[in-house]
Amino acid sequence: MKKLIALLILLTMSTPVFAADISCNEQVLSQQHMFAHKNAPCDKVIVTNLRNIVCKGNVFNVVFDCKLWSEKAAAGQKISFSFPEAVYTQEGTLIIPACTKISATIIKIQKQRIFNKNARVYLTFDCITFPDGSTFSVSARPFTKDGALKEGPWMTAGKIAGATVGMGIVGAGAGTGFAFIPNPAKLGAGFAIGIPVGCSVGLITGLLTPGLKYHAKAGEGIKIVLCDDLSLKKSCH
Repeated sequence: MKKLIALLILLTMSTPVFAADISCNEQVLSQQHMFAHKNAPCDKVIVTNLRNIVCKGNVFNVVFDCKLWSEKAAAGQKISFSFPEAVYTQEGTLIIPACTKISATIIKIQKQRIFNKNARVYLTFDCITFPDGSTFSVSARPFTKDGALKEGPWMTAGKIAGATVGMGIVGAGAGTGFAFIPNPAKLGAGFAIGIPVGCSVGLITGLLTPGLKYHAKAGEGIKIVLCDDLSLKKSCH
């Protein structure tokens, strides 16, 4: 009697697993490749009868759905992005349909600091939503050296250059004024003194003042990189 009861329990526990194996037996169909971004760690996609598995290290382009200003954002805030176009493998498999959304959560904001340190916004991407309402978990971050969003070096250089030129103009004006006081013939000497001094002050000011805030407008694009494999399930027939 005890053996019969044990056998019935074993059959009861095994039946769901057996049925699942029969109805959804996953098979690898092919290994495909994304159109690789420059410096992307990976471009591989595994296609099975049940899923498209985009491997860790693949890089995607996404765009902001709304503006983001670092000084007005806060940790915990949700940010919505979109894929600007459908994503296919080089072999022609549709991976992500057009108009797909991807959401991110701000995990940290580092404000701009003196010595020209720009603000940084740290995000973690956590959910993809297809146009048909299907949702998938994702683990991704901005594809930057430190995983943060910040203003680029050209914007920073522009800020420093602006301060340098601006103070150079002020210095030139001051030098001109001083040159005219004793002798108008000393105008050239005033320029020669005022411009370098003004530019030096401007350069120092540009370097010692706080860096730039991070501003992104709706439609602005960024690159993100997968931190783990992304599993996009198909319908199970």
